[in-house]
Formats: sequence, structure tokens, C-alpha cells
Amino acid sequence: MSVSDDYLSDVTQRFRDLKSLVDRAIAQAPDAGLFEALDPASNSIAVIMQHLAGNMRSRWTDFLTTDGEKPGRNRDREFEPVATTTRAAVVADWESGWSVLFSELGRVRPDDLSKTVKVRHEPLTVVSAINRQLSHAAQHTGQIIMLARHATAPDAWKALSIPRGESEAFNKKMEERFKK
Repeated sequence: MSVSDDYLSDVTQRFRDLKSLVDRAIAQAPDAGLFEALDPASNSIAVIMQHLAGNMRSRWTDFLTTDGEKPGRNRDREFEPVATTTRAAVVADWESGWSVLFSELGRVRPDDLSKTVKVRHEPLTVVSAINRQLSHAAQHTGQIIMLARHATAPDAWKALSIPRGESEAFNKKMEERFKK
């Protein structure tokens, strides 16, 4: 496998991992917790999901051939309270953004990585544009997880990675798994 193939495979998995973390976090949060902001200057989980979905649809629609900031996108509206108050509608919007990302990312070929694309008229290599999107998604993933954790009763929350106090046991398990 070439470095370019490895990169595309790895970055796709990193995006899948981020989406999975959010999906598992919001599954634990109560419905009301999706729509409540911590304070007037903060965004709710639903607003952050709405923003990321809009961002992904804009950036990834015709990724290799058009500017990542589409004329029809209204970024400021993405930060307004979500018009719907149903979990299903928020999740459907969220899924639509990820669907565009994964579909278009799946079309990127190793030879495309050195090409130039534009985001808000700024020229970026395809690698840079992908990495930019990955870091943007990671930033908001962390916010969503923190807010979901905050909205969920302490005794109801299930750790998304290694539970507290279980690091040593996990490390031993991984050592055995990869021992040669």
C-alpha cells in the first residue's frame, strides 16, 4: 500500500471514529439535553451538529471541483437555534453532512492529493483541505461530547473510551494483543 493510499484509508477511519464518538455520546444524552445551551453565549449540541453538517455539505459537495464555501450556504444561520426540536430531525441533518463527506472522500484518489482546491477562495492542497476538515470536526466533536456528558446523569453515562481507573488493565490487554 502506498503512503497516499494509507493516508486516505487512515483519514477516512479518523472521520468515522469522530462520528462514532458523537453518535455514542448523543445516544446517551436526553432529548432536552440536545437543545439546551449552557449559557446564552454557548451553542447547544443540536446547533453544533447543525453547523458541522452544513459545513460538511458545503466543503465536500463537488470537493475537487468547486470552492468549499458554496454560494447557497448560510454559515451564520447554522449557529441559530435549531428550527426543529426532535432528535430524529437533528440526527437526519447530521447524517446528511456525513454522507456527503464519506461519499466525496471515497472518490478522492492518491493522484488527487497533490491537487489544489479552494476554500473561501484560498488555495489549499487536497491533503491540507482534508486535514483542515478533520481538525474542524475534531474540535466540535470534543464540544459535543463534553455537552452530552454534562447533560447526562452521572450514573447513566458510559465512557466512550477507557473508563477511569481502568487504564492499566487496558494497557496490559493491548500489550498482550500486540505481543510478538
